[in-house]
Amino acid sequence: MDPMIGNGDDLGMEWIVQIGCSGYKRVGEQLIHKRIADFTTGEEAAAKKASRSFKKYSYRGVELDQLLDLSNEDFIELVHARARRRFQRGLKRRPLGLIKKLRNAKKEAGPNEKPAMVKTHLRDMIIVPEMIGSVVGVYNGKTFTTVEVKPEMTGHYLGEFSITYKPVGHSRGANMKDSRL
Repeated sequence: MDPMIGNGDDLGMEWIVQIGCSGYKRVGEQLIHKRIADFTTGEEAAAKKASRSFKKYSYRGVELDQLLDLSNEDFIELVHARARRRFQRGLKRRPLGLIKKLRNAKKEAGPNEKPAMVKTHLRDMIIVPEMIGSVVGVYNGKTFTTVEVKPEMTGHYLGEFSITYKPVGHSRGANMKDSRL
C-alpha cells in the first residue's frame, strides 16, 4: 500500500500517512481510526480492486520468464552453495535420466494438459527451472507421493515435498492417566 493516502486537499488536512496495516492514520499530530474506503468513492474503490496486480514470482531477483530461459551455468550461479557444489561436481546418469523422462512427458502432453507422472526414487534431486510444470512421483519409502513442480520449488530438493513419516497425533493427557512408563 502507498504510505500516503490522498494529497490532503480534498480532506482539508495537511497529510495522512498509514501506519502499518492496522487501519490507523496519522493526521497532523493526532491519531485517528479510518478505513481506506472512507477516503475513496465507490467508483475509485472498484477501479482499484479491478486494477489489482498480482506479485510475479522471481527466484533470487530473476523473474520466471527469464528463469526458464537461463542456461545451466547461469542458473548454477543463482542457487545456494550446497546446490552449486552438487551441480559443479556434475549430474550423474540417474538425475539426467529423470530430466530426460520429464522432457518426454511434457512433450507427449497436450498444450493445456498436465504431463504424465514420472516416478522416481531420487529424493536428493534439486529442482531446476526445466522441471517446472512437471508431475513427479517421489518415493517416500512406502508409496510414491505426487508432486506437481511449481516455480516456488526451484532450488529445493524433491524429497522436501514427500514426507517420509506419518506425523504422530499424540493423545491427550487425560487418556494417559493409567499408562505407566
